[in-house]
Amino acid sequence: MAVPTVINAAGREIPHEINGKPAIAFKGVGKYRPEGHKYGPPIPSCIDFQADGNKVVNSLEEALARCGLSNGMTISTHHHLRDGDLISNRVFDIASAMGIRDLIWFPSASFPCHEHVIKYLDDGTINRIEGSMNGPLGRYVSEGRMKGTAVLRSHGGRVQAIQDGEVKIDIAVLTAPSSDSFGNAKGTGGSSACGVLGYAKADYLYADKVIVVTDNLVPMPCFPMEIEGNYVDYVVVTDKIGIPEKIVSGTTRITRSPDRLLIAELTASFLEKSGILHDGVTMQSGAGGTSLAIAVFLHKIMKKNGWKSKFGFGGSTKYMVDMLQQGQMGYILDAQVFDLDSVISVENNPNHIPYPVFNAYNFHSKGNITSMMDIMILGATEIDVNFNGNVVTHSDGYLLHGIGGWQNCLHARNVIIPIPLFRDRIPVIVDEVTTLCGPGELIDVIITERGIAINPLRTDLIERVKGSGLPLKTINELKDEAERICGRPAKPEFEEKVVSAVKWVDGTVIDVVRQIKTKDQ
Repeated sequence: MAVPTVINAAGREIPHEINGKPAIAFKGVGKYRPEGHKYGPPIPSCIDFQADGNKVVNSLEEALARCGLSNGMTISTHHHLRDGDLISNRVFDIASAMGIRDLIWFPSASFPCHEHVIKYLDDGTINRIEGSMNGPLGRYVSEGRMKGTAVLRSHGGRVQAIQDGEVKIDIAVLTAPSSDSFGNAKGTGGSSACGVLGYAKADYLYADKVIVVTDNLVPMPCFPMEIEGNYVDYVVVTDKIGIPEKIVSGTTRITRSPDRLLIAELTASFLEKSGILHDGVTMQSGAGGTSLAIAVFLHKIMKKNGWKSKFGFGGSTKYMVDMLQQGQMGYILDAQVFDLDSVISVENNPNHIPYPVFNAYNFHSKGNITSMMDIMILGATEIDVNFNGNVVTHSDGYLLHGIGGWQNCLHARNVIIPIPLFRDRIPVIVDEVTTLCGPGELIDVIITERGIAINPLRTDLIERVKGSGLPLKTINELKDEAERICGRPAKPEFEEKVVSAVKWVDGTVIDVVRQIKTKDQ
């Protein structure tokens, strides 16, 4: 039977319902205004907790049982342990052994280590995942094998969904490198230090039940506390919550690719010549090799001119920490860290401040930090001639990435996307993105190794760089050049089945991902 659909404001066809709930179609940037009140979890009482504050139980199994784990519940986790996470998989091992069915996993992100849960998707322990999916899980979903429909949200969109009651968390299982027996916890200390716990705040504030799992129980108080113990039901102490070398990198490294280094140099030059880079600038960048190279070039320019960034927003890396330590950055506000230098910095430098995405990215709040940023450096899997961006699927149609904070960051004053013109002989700039994740009106500049395209809406930037000597081109000229070199790639073919919804920052549906049509179909 055909599923009723509607065309949203971006021209994308979306279903009226997703997982049995009404879907609100994307109405345009800044066009949807929420109504009602924030969700509230059940009111707890000290009657149910020991007066000495000790919440430690013998095992994760006991904690889940005491929380009343049952069929159909939503289980949330954060991703600060990244590919070293040893606890999320364990939750579903326990659930399967208990005979629990149809769980909804609501992670802030998943990693290749979570391929382990595919067997629980197969056997019905897990109905669906509502969270970013990388690698094997994304491929599994793209092939239409998951029972429920996936829902992809940005980091801020995840907070919005929790706060607004769109997603009700039954049990939050939150790993913490350090915790006391009351449940106060932080991201530093111990052998599994991840730096900060910037993705855990909405979970512990709004979940019905909260379990903190640690391998480093410290005396009360665990401070500075990023998880507050009076929101925590149980504390579990285990031998190991994560694999240290897979939680953070020993060091993050800039790209060695000549093309990517050229992109980085062009980006820094554009930011300087356009006047976007200036004394007192605010900035955010990623942890990929090209982004790190851009940070190095910007640092040199700022040193040369005696400039200082007011603050940078993390994920932090060694290169941002260097700017802080050497006086080219006043503060780092940080929701996650990517390397050991950043872990050490956040633990020891008072100007390196944990700052959760709950405060930074939530569009349904009284302002957030992204609109205060002068420079936002982002990536993309595809950009089209209307500057629309895709970050979740590749040109082959497979779902292989999460949204992360990408959508939220589009609200910065200047959004710059440095990308190669092609990857593996496949053009990155296309006529129309496979999956729409961000509207082109919010993307300002595309910088490739073969030229720079400025969004025609940014007439101010176009005027500022006239006569600058920068290799300025139109987006169509860049697309045509890529196709002359690589040819025009065949478009992926899809089935009718929707395997994932893509939410915008306000909870509306901006696009969907459909099941990939494989060769044997």
